Amino acid sequence: MEDTQSQTQPRVVLPARVESRNATRAIASAQVLGRWTAAQLTNPRAFAALQASLNEAPASAAAAWDLRLVQRLDHIGAQLLWNHWQRQWPKQVQMLPSQRAVMERVAHLSVELPTPKRPSLLQRFERLGGWLLHLVEHARGLTTLVGQLLLDFGRLLRHPTQGPWRDISGHMYRIGATALPITALVGFLIGVVLADLIGDQLKQYGADAYIVDLLGIAVIRELGPVLAAILIAGRSGSAITAQIGVMRVTEELDAMRVMGIAPGFRLVLPRALALAVAMPLISIWTSAAALVGGMLAAAITLGLSPSFFIAAMPAAVDISNLVIATSKAVVFGFVIALVGCHFGLRVKPNTESLGEGTTSSVVTAITMVILVDALFAVIFSNVGI
Repeated sequence: MEDTQSQTQPRVVLPARVESRNATRAIASAQVLGRWTAAQLTNPRAFAALQASLNEAPASAAAAWDLRLVQRLDHIGAQLLWNHWQRQWPKQVQMLPSQRAVMERVAHLSVELPTPKRPSLLQRFERLGGWLLHLVEHARGLTTLVGQLLLDFGRLLRHPTQGPWRDISGHMYRIGATALPITALVGFLIGVVLADLIGDQLKQYGADAYIVDLLGIAVIRELGPVLAAILIAGRSGSAITAQIGVMRVTEELDAMRVMGIAPGFRLVLPRALALAVAMPLISIWTSAAALVGGMLAAAITLGLSPSFFIAAMPAAVDISNLVIATSKAVVFGFVIALVGCHFGLRVKPNTESLGEGTTSSVVTAITMVILVDALFAVIFSNVGI
């Protein structure tokens, strides 16, 4: 059994060098044996042994090869030989007609991939220009969307009875009410982690009571609104893009325009208003959950009672911090809605564009939230708030 397996093993045998009558130097010859098929080459040991024998075999064009004793040759084995021959025929090769047909087919279909070249300075400059033009195109589309939203909002103020109030209430429920469990869970866990880390540091200086100040300002002013906005951007921002994108794929947007229904008034305005109203409420809810988690962690790690935590919170956190957090949450809601609608309206009528638009919407919305938060921090720090 082992002899049979050794006979079918693909290998290259190097016999003694044969002197050519009309040449002053010897011509290296190699004899190919065994079965050169995919079934044999999938064996890791057999493939490793074959690679070792091929490395010893000559690969130059002046080499001589004999394939007539090969038991079976398929395109996988022929491709392995052709690659070893450096994608050119050896000077001397002996093979059967059927083997030559397989080798010629592999040689004809094997295409040498071009080696990647480093882009030149001009190509890099052109890529930068294309990226800037793409960015300008997105900025122009977003500016147009903001202008149309302002016009639609003015129309709503002039004719409130014609407003899409049912759509606004529906979006508020789907965006706000259904997001309360996940935002509360994440906020609670963040509060626990923050209180534990801050408490370990305050213990070293005997300033345990200051955890209320640090945790209250950090959560209410910064972490609560930003954390809620990031969660809503990933949860509802992607849903907005997917909903409008599906309407683009199914040509519902074209049908709305044919019927005289303004897509901005029926699609963008309800989502923007719903997010602007829901985001402050979600922000306060997330901050409250984070404070509860921090209060429980402070009671466990520092021994501060919940009654002390609740009593010290109003004195530690000024009301202006809550006003700043609420105003930031309103802007975050508008930004998430505008980004989601922008990428949804840019979706092309195919599923690949829908997936790319949804991904870009989430990434852009989160990035914009962080940028707006940094802008708020700079503005309020300059005015002394």
